[in-house]
Amino acid sequence: MKRRSLLQAGALAPARPLDPARLIRQAGALGLAAWAAAATRAQPLPAAAECIVPAKPGGGFDLGCQLARAALQRAEPARPALAIRYLPGGIGALAYRQAITQRAADAGSLVAFSSGSLLNLVQGRFGPAPAREVRWVAGLGIDHGVIAVHRDAPWPSLGALLAALKVHPRAIAFGAGGTIGSQDWMKAALLARAAGIGHQAMRFVAFEGGGDALAALLGGHVQVLAGDATEVGRQWDAAAPLRVLAVLAEARLPGRWGPVPTAREQGVDLLWPILRGFYLGPDVADAQHAAWVHAFATAMALPGFAEDRARAGLQPPALTGPALDEYIARQLSQYRALAASFGLPLRR
Repeated sequence: MKRRSLLQAGALAPARPLDPARLIRQAGALGLAAWAAAATRAQPLPAAAECIVPAKPGGGFDLGCQLARAALQRAEPARPALAIRYLPGGIGALAYRQAITQRAADAGSLVAFSSGSLLNLVQGRFGPAPAREVRWVAGLGIDHGVIAVHRDAPWPSLGALLAALKVHPRAIAFGAGGTIGSQDWMKAALLARAAGIGHQAMRFVAFEGGGDALAALLGGHVQVLAGDATEVGRQWDAAAPLRVLAVLAEARLPGRWGPVPTAREQGVDLLWPILRGFYLGPDVADAQHAAWVHAFATAMALPGFAEDRARAGLQPPALTGPALDEYIARQLSQYRALAASFGLPLRR
């Protein structure tokens, strides 16, 4: 199959591509090291703190909060474990609005986000507030998009799926978390573009979160899942009847994903890295924000975190401080260009 470059087709045109190796170096030079040096200035974390999952249980946000709870507990075993609270609504919109209104100064309310949250922000799906109005805390690592089908599906490869999609686009339903313009919709739309059909021709069924979309795939209600490695990996480990056709990464992922080819290997230049991390409300005091950043920097540097992260399906780097801010700013810029290429409305 001739490689189809989605970048050349105008799907995404970043000014400068993200370089994971450079970000790892920056995480040490500007993030973890800087905040570790500020240990003596950092305040203690709130006595009662919670991690808000802006979706139903079982998805990537949930996994991120669980990983954060384990990492922070390892770093400070005597403090109460981080509570986890579920607040579904608009794939993060409800939690974001509460963070900037009702909990703007609440240092005890940590909210999980992903790159999909950033994509929603540039489209104004979280309301008129700009992204700078929350306080970014930490990125645990990078998830990646995957394309999965039921184990009994007739498509053994990504190429076979694209060929079928080109001939009968309305016969194949994509299931994903979020509505039109969400990151899962974007993955499906870019795949449709790679098949040579317009995104208007594809069938897309929206769910509140990735967990519901995955359940719909396993139940035969949709035929293809444009999902995330963390969500799919847990079901795969549990022997769910899945076939993963491609990972949307620069190179093959380690561990369970080793046998699964990338989209690029199969002639489709489609990448979808997903940062998973946390933010606080916009009015949280500098010292309290620094305490959280320092706590994550310390926890993510301890032995055991890398293994936990790998089991969760995330890849390096862990980001805090300027390295995290740069990554988020660059993704926001890329997503704005991508949304514009599909004619989606953008926040002014």
